[in-house]
Amino acid sequence: MAFAKVYPLYVQKAERKGRTKEEVDQIIRWLTGYDQKGLERQIEQGNDFESFFAKAPAMHTNASLIKGVVCGVRVEEVDDPLMQRIRQLDKLIDELAKGKKMEKILRQ
Repeated sequence: MAFAKVYPLYVQKAERKGRTKEEVDQIIRWLTGYDQKGLERQIEQGNDFESFFAKAPAMHTNASLIKGVVCGVRVEEVDDPLMQRIRQLDKLIDELAKGKKMEKILRQ
């Protein structure tokens, strides 16, 4: 699945709940280590999630602190590393949409 196709859905979900595209981008940059230009390049290239995460400059060391349930699946119990990364990102976007403070979302 292409990250570029899911990204607008993340933004829509956040905006429906009064959050912003900038906050979505901040979360993605925090998790993956991309800068804004790098993130935009990934979207423009239409890379799939596997390439998106494989090319990520540095997954955040606190990504392991992302816990909880997304679509009935516990994020921390997902065995496939790629699927776990996707679920971690989904969880962060869910937290944003639910109104959590950015400091808590970014595990600071």
